[in-house]
Amino acid sequence: MNGFRWDPAQYMKFGGERLRPALELLGRVPLEAPAKVVDLGCGTGNVTRLLAECWPGASVTGVDSSAEMLAEARKQADGIDWIEADIARWTPPAPVNLLFSNAVLHWLDNHAGLFSRLTDLVAPGGVLAVQMPRNFGDPSHTEIMDLALSGRWRDRLEGLVRPWPVAEPGVYYDLLARRASEVDIWETIYTQVFDGDDPVVEWVRSTALKPFLDVLDGEEQAAFLAEYTTRMRRAYPKRKDGITLYPFRRLFIVARL
Repeated sequence: MNGFRWDPAQYMKFGGERLRPALELLGRVPLEAPAKVVDLGCGTGNVTRLLAECWPGASVTGVDSSAEMLAEARKQADGIDWIEADIARWTPPAPVNLLFSNAVLHWLDNHAGLFSRLTDLVAPGGVLAVQMPRNFGDPSHTEIMDLALSGRWRDRLEGLVRPWPVAEPGVYYDLLARRASEVDIWETIYTQVFDGDDPVVEWVRSTALKPFLDVLDGEEQAAFLAEYTTRMRRAYPKRKDGITLYPFRRLFIVARL
């Protein structure tokens, strides 16, 4: 996740769509007054501020590895402690009551070890709340991998191709059930309604597509993006009313320790 520079403006083009899963996750957190709350992978801090508003008496910390995202987060004086750190290794000074992570852990590998470590950061009776995309078998993602491995840029891009980073829900249940007193797992498919030209490309270029584009430059970057755009127009055609529908599956986990 530290291998490329995040673009806050591009990421927040779809701020409402990106916020909706965080709200769904937040609504299922079974805590009344957590004292210590951490937003792991906080990005620009819009979700972190919601956590602070939900529990105004809590000590709230936002942790992210992106200096660009945190610079955006710090523009408001909000009483939140912003920390730049590698989220795969960061450890709080004491166990927290709520460890919240929205749309970030899919960037990290070895989820068996990762979730074991994260549960160790939560105090007894506290909650680990996680949301991750789980649409890696959809064309928006498979076409990136296919294109990376089939073009003249393969020698530079094949190292970025990863196995599906998020497992089936049962895998996470098995990881957490022996450590948690309660485990709630569910999936939601959001049918996102986009207008404009090539909205799926615009959505993905700030996330899954960005590491691949960052490696290329000039003509090759333009050629890669043009071919990907052509594939997305076939996979997600614009309707007669100008709307593009983009189904997006997300996995939610709430575990009380």
